[in-house]
Amino acid sequence: MKVRISAGASDEEASAIAAALAEHVGETVELYVDDDDEPLAVHDATDDSSADPDRTPPSEPRPGPESDSDADLGPTDRERRLRAEIDDILEGGPEKYRDQLDESDKLFVRDRLALWFDGEDSEFQFEDGKFAAFDDWHPDGAGEETDDRLPADGLITGGATFEGRDVHYMANDYTVKRGSMAKKGVEKFLRMQQRALKTGKPVFYLMDSSGGRIDQQTGFFANREGIGKYYYNHSMLSGRVPQVCVLYGPSIAGAAYTPVFADFTIMVEGMSAMAIASPRMVQMVTGEDIDLQELGGPEVHARESGSADLVAEDEEHARELVAQLITYLPDNADEKPPRRASIPPASSPEGIDAVVPQEPNRGYDMTEVIDRVVDDGSYFELRPDYGAEIITAYARIDGRPVGIVANQPAHRAGAIFPDAAEKAAEFIWKSDAFNIPLLYLCDTPGFMAGSQVEKEGILEQGKKMIYATSSATVPKQTVVVRKAYGAGIYAMGGPAYDPESVIGLPSGEIAIMGPEAAINAVYARKLAEIDDPEERERTEQELREAYREDIDIHRMASEVVIDEIVPPSALREELAARFAFYEDVEKSLPDKKHGTIL
Repeated sequence: MKVRISAGASDEEASAIAAALAEHVGETVELYVDDDDEPLAVHDATDDSSADPDRTPPSEPRPGPESDSDADLGPTDRERRLRAEIDDILEGGPEKYRDQLDESDKLFVRDRLALWFDGEDSEFQFEDGKFAAFDDWHPDGAGEETDDRLPADGLITGGATFEGRDVHYMANDYTVKRGSMAKKGVEKFLRMQQRALKTGKPVFYLMDSSGGRIDQQTGFFANREGIGKYYYNHSMLSGRVPQVCVLYGPSIAGAAYTPVFADFTIMVEGMSAMAIASPRMVQMVTGEDIDLQELGGPEVHARESGSADLVAEDEEHARELVAQLITYLPDNADEKPPRRASIPPASSPEGIDAVVPQEPNRGYDMTEVIDRVVDDGSYFELRPDYGAEIITAYARIDGRPVGIVANQPAHRAGAIFPDAAEKAAEFIWKSDAFNIPLLYLCDTPGFMAGSQVEKEGILEQGKKMIYATSSATVPKQTVVVRKAYGAGIYAMGGPAYDPESVIGLPSGEIAIMGPEAAINAVYARKLAEIDDPEERERTEQELREAYREDIDIHRMASEVVIDEIVPPSALREELAARFAFYEDVEKSLPDKKHGTIL
């Protein structure tokens, strides 16, 4: 204990004061006079040479005089050494690899985490396993240019707040062995996933990995708690919490499965790639000479495979896309998606009827209808370049999130091709898992026919779309905008598929097939027997008109096939009322383990 008194005390007085205080407080006392740097007297509490032998010690210690002793305490060398070790870990891999990031316009992983979790309504909360593999490289591998540096074992995990939402995260450090995965990093990844199962919070995968660390595969590849457990945990998390993956570089082999297991995957233009094998391995196996972007870049997975939901322009744009996406998603399957204040649509609903052509075979852009129904600024389309004849998008109607499945007559007449059916099925499945109501906007001639689509699995993919629609237990509203032909009305949530409502616009038609195809199928021989061309054309026109009356939306309403015909300008208001009314509807599936259709 340090005590300071004013000048004027003699040596004897100072010694006596120090002795009395030491005995009183039970600890060593250093007595300073005025501004002196050295104590005038020091007395140890155990030194009783000056104490009165006949004096009885107090039964309880009493507070001593105020001092500045606590203020003089601070970090010790032990803590300073720890902080130096942490600083070293935060530097990542060798400096030469960080320089390569700059050449690729790619952020260092610690800077990337700051981009995501350092801002308004976002905060980096903690990291787990910062010292993973520490003994494997420190201090022998601590040199800046030593490739054996393994800070955090090249993989960072922890918890953060993103746009006001708590999330689990993982991020590869590409400066450490090209973001490759090894034993300690794998263990951190698995713990993060398992903790997400317990907390029920979303998971962000910020991927930048070359795959498993081949020269260290013993201990993490085939083990029960090895890298293969990633995908088991992905499967357990699927439908429980949203899993969002952003790719910042090559994700090869095992690393390529995380993005495809995730619910939503964003690739970054000119930066991302994912493939089952590297170009070098492809050349060894098949002889094909191909670069990584051609093999598995954003163009491939956004347009051809459908594995990428969105493509970002750069790192900042990727974050913006995820920030918008999660506004439609709950934290987990037990919660409802978050609502926002209602905003009028970007375009007036008054224009809906003018957007939909009177002619059933004339194309138009379905997004012009959507813009007149949903809240302004809320339209968020996924997989726009894959199976473009069906639109899959999130939006809000009167502040409520909805998942939109809409035929797109501007693309291949809105006919449903295998890729579009697959896209729609997965979107319906995910929306239902996270309690997002579904809105079907139907204008389709049905599933596409032909030898090529048969080879591409039109029956298989169409089956999956119908199965997803059948199994969805969220509130569903279906709007027959114009054509609803063939099995298209089944896949698009028709009357037989337990929608809460089927609404028709005055332009709507429901039929096995369109008038032209139907007349040709039923009356081809009869028409061929008419020799007079004018009479044949007149008869054909009369048959078409009679057929069209039979499939007209008014006939469907009269027969109570649909629930209501709605003036197009009132469609938004009608849908808002119906989604609000059925918000808490409870629907169940038959008691079974699970269906057999994937």
